[in-house]
Amino acid sequence: MNIEYPLIALLGAFLTFYLAKHNRFDGIRASASLSIIAYLILSALNLNPNLYSVVFFGGTFIGMSAPHRFGIYTVASSSILFSLLFEYLVPKLDGYGGALGISAFLSVCICHMCILLGAPRSKKPTPK
Repeated sequence: MNIEYPLIALLGAFLTFYLAKHNRFDGIRASASLSIIAYLILSALNLNPNLYSVVFFGGTFIGMSAPHRFGIYTVASSSILFSLLFEYLVPKLDGYGGALGISAFLSVCICHMCILLGAPRSKKPTPK
């Protein structure tokens, strides 16, 4: 397994998760703008932008998944699970799109099911 996949997915998820909390951004705007910036940076550095930007974009899917339900631990575990699923589903499915969508959906779904079954989750900050 490549160590780059989980790191890039974590970066995409957490940047989207925190940027979506700002007034002018929601999950979709945060995901889109960060994905464009990531692609431009990866292209400028010539670091296989087609593959790594897709992994980053999948990580942003995780970051925009129900921020009122997910905390940092759930986002982190979903991102790592996404990167594992993505790596193993790319050879099985035709193209990145199918592997990207299924991996993101399954990782969020699995983590949400674990929460429903009683797994510990991140504590929400108390409002002041």
